[in-house]
Amino acid sequence: MHGFYGRILKIDLNESKFEIEKPDDEVLKKYLGGKGLASHLLYELNPPGIDPLHPDNCFIFATGPVTGSKIWGGSRYGVYTKSPQTGFYSESYSGGKVPEAIDSTGYDAIVIRGQCAKPTVLEIHPNEVNFHDAADLWGKESYETEDEVIKRYSRSDRGFKKAGAIVIGPAAENLVRFCVIKNDTWRSAGRTGVGTVLGAKRVKAIVFQGDQRRLVHDQEAVRTLAKTITRESKDNPGVNAYKTMGTSQLVKIVNMANAFPTRYWSEGQYDKWENISADTFHANCDVKPHACAKCFMACGRMTIVKEGRHAGLKLEGPEYETIYAFGGLCMIDSIEEIVYLNDICDRLGMDTITTGNLCAFTIEAFKRGIVDYPVDYGDVDAIAKLLDMIARREGIGDILAEGIRHAAKEWNLEDIAVHVKGMEPAGYDPRVLKGMSLAYATSDRGACHLRATFYKPELAGMIPPDQIEDKAALFVDFEDRLTIFDTLVLCRFYRDLYPWDRLGEIVHALTGLTSDQSALQEKAAAISTLVRWFNLREGLKLEDDWLPKALFKKLEKTGHEIKPEELTHMRNDYYRLRGWDEKGIPQ
Repeated sequence: MHGFYGRILKIDLNESKFEIEKPDDEVLKKYLGGKGLASHLLYELNPPGIDPLHPDNCFIFATGPVTGSKIWGGSRYGVYTKSPQTGFYSESYSGGKVPEAIDSTGYDAIVIRGQCAKPTVLEIHPNEVNFHDAADLWGKESYETEDEVIKRYSRSDRGFKKAGAIVIGPAAENLVRFCVIKNDTWRSAGRTGVGTVLGAKRVKAIVFQGDQRRLVHDQEAVRTLAKTITRESKDNPGVNAYKTMGTSQLVKIVNMANAFPTRYWSEGQYDKWENISADTFHANCDVKPHACAKCFMACGRMTIVKEGRHAGLKLEGPEYETIYAFGGLCMIDSIEEIVYLNDICDRLGMDTITTGNLCAFTIEAFKRGIVDYPVDYGDVDAIAKLLDMIARREGIGDILAEGIRHAAKEWNLEDIAVHVKGMEPAGYDPRVLKGMSLAYATSDRGACHLRATFYKPELAGMIPPDQIEDKAALFVDFEDRLTIFDTLVLCRFYRDLYPWDRLGEIVHALTGLTSDQSALQEKAAAISTLVRWFNLREGLKLEDDWLPKALFKKLEKTGHEIKPEELTHMRNDYYRLRGWDEKGIPQ
């Protein structure tokens, strides 16, 4: 089929063997690539009820029909497994240049099962997988590991393209439940603990290198589309805003909406937000736009701290979510110190959203006299030390390394713990942006902001933030369209440039498949239902599609709230529109 390699690589770590299989064309037609194909494989291959850290839990890489093509925003890869953080479906995505290296190996998906007998680096080529001893790399931080494996295993003598690597940090080796996968030094497949699964499999790194390219249905149409998108985007305000300020622009926007989570979810605006705003960030640091391959937005911020105790520290970031997690929840009022904490998390390989939430949660536990680790809001050094303790599983870090549900139970603080299905929300308070309450509650992977990015229509005025009636319908439209993004695999920030009709043109040019809005919505619905069945098989209950008790408490100062009956109404509408019954079970 056009747009696909028609090859799935299956790696058996137990036996250090691999095989290449051909996927059924009907599966590709129904689910496309990326999320669709990987979800199908995960449902078919994962044993029901498997422990996420068991060797038989599948770990799947997937790229999509746009990867390696001229379509803008397509340099991304997805990883799919059962989450050690939530116990449910796991998906996470990353950009950079490495996605094209992964795709150049010539597989629609790579399925990894089993556990290595010792720490290992995998080297993947178009028709070859090599297994290398990684004992000397075990324990090393992510930056050093990535540089070293590229140096050791790049095969330029074979005429392959530039090698790319994904790595884990020491936290994943210690099975901290919320570890990331790193690539391109600072890029991350960042949520649900995907790095932890590789740690359990004793895979320290994977190096990808090849020379394969997908055959597309209409190459001339692809070239025309790329040129048209370039022309239409030249003066686009959204594109220019991302290129100028990156995601840090949201600090001001969300604070002005009173939806910036502050003081561990008790307030909706940080009174010192200007100190961590995009303007201050770009004034106090040397910041240059940085783009993934095949991207003209350049939302990444290549940052060097100019002055102070972290002068000279280099990082791509911090992104808005990291700024919210440490700047808002932990009330750190220095952008340079947030860069510093971001760097620690990257080196150790931990998700900054979850770690920031856990640090603020620990502050509340200390204030209540429950833990004896002295830490307060704004205490950067105590927070930095706590990050290391989590990664090393030392002291209370061992409790926090198991995640928010475990820590809340251990400390009897379940009433204040903020999470859905074991994963903490991003930086958009659902008591103000009420559609985000539906997004967090119903997301397959926990309190996710990215499956529908529904903060966008609420902040942009497409629909009033406090509207309840008919909100689920717009939410489903956003969620379905972005599900197609994840099958291709496309960057979220192209959502305004790729409405349904443009997506249809892209899919048809690449694959030749019927791709009007109705056909694409049918595919998106099939994928959503498949993932729902996966979660139901893993024990999902109606009460899991809900907000924590703490988020039904009014915001201090402004009094914003989301009422249980409001969320129930939206959730019922959502289930109905999905064709599920009142308990969320597909019919």
